[in-house]
Amino acid sequence: MDLAALAIFRAVVRENGVTRAAAKLNRVQSNVTTRIKQLEEQLGAELFTRDGRRLVLTPAGETLLPYAERLLALADEARHAVKAGRPTGRLRLGTMESTAASRLPSVLARYHQNWPDVTLELETGTTGHLIERLREFEVDAALISTPLAGVPDTEVFEYVPVYREELVMLTPRGHRPIRQPGDVALSTLVAFERGCAYRSYVERWYLEHGIRPTRVLELGSYHAIVACVAAGAGVAVAPRSVLELQRHVDEIAMHSLGAQGLIDTLLVWRRGHYSPALDALKQALLENAASVSALNTAPGAAAAPAEGVQATA
Repeated sequence: MDLAALAIFRAVVRENGVTRAAAKLNRVQSNVTTRIKQLEEQLGAELFTRDGRRLVLTPAGETLLPYAERLLALADEARHAVKAGRPTGRLRLGTMESTAASRLPSVLARYHQNWPDVTLELETGTTGHLIERLREFEVDAALISTPLAGVPDTEVFEYVPVYREELVMLTPRGHRPIRQPGDVALSTLVAFERGCAYRSYVERWYLEHGIRPTRVLELGSYHAIVACVAAGAGVAVAPRSVLELQRHVDEIAMHSLGAQGLIDTLLVWRRGHYSPALDALKQALLENAASVSALNTAPGAAAAPAEGVQATA
């Protein structure tokens, strides 16, 4: 059982078939099929069964997949370790959309300039989705919001706080000040799908006061969320940092949630799965966070505008 065969097996699973896997790996289909058959012969078990035109993992294939992910990840880590500590290879980073938009552009531009031998792959998702992607070895590290239940399982993951975000409640302009959920005039909460940590924080805020939003309108981007709030469709929460990039900001009001709205963004990776490329990214993020913090606390720095009154617990 060699690593190349495991990589082909993983590609067939990820690409949902031999044809797309062959294209992804730049191999002919017959070669992919042959390598899968050879792997099955070595293991003495079928890894796939055919359901019409679709390949489906057998129980043996389901058992092998996490081992294949771990072996391939360990091989990548070994390759990184023997390159004298210089960042090279592929680094797969998961991130929340808000962080990708407001925090990462300058960091990644500088990172590419400093470490051109690293191929950085970026994907966005909710905190819950990214934790699962990390658990399944689909990404090497992720930038997530601190989950409502606390930091991820420390027996599986390592992490470092990078940014502190201030969540604010968004309402149409002219809305009365918000001290508690009962002051919210609109009954619809506009939010990302479940798995978004920011959504879980505002839902808890409602529940602590015995209130539930009548309806949750799920959207997939902050641009759409802000536009809906501006149109009067409901209220939302978002990091203040991401609102500077949005249209319609003049048509909404921002209400502070006080200490309840201060949420740390964490860089998380699997325990023991570390590389020079990831270390360089961690350092770049921490340096950027320090510079942003210094800018915001410098004498004469303008206070962030806020409308409304701090909500009480």
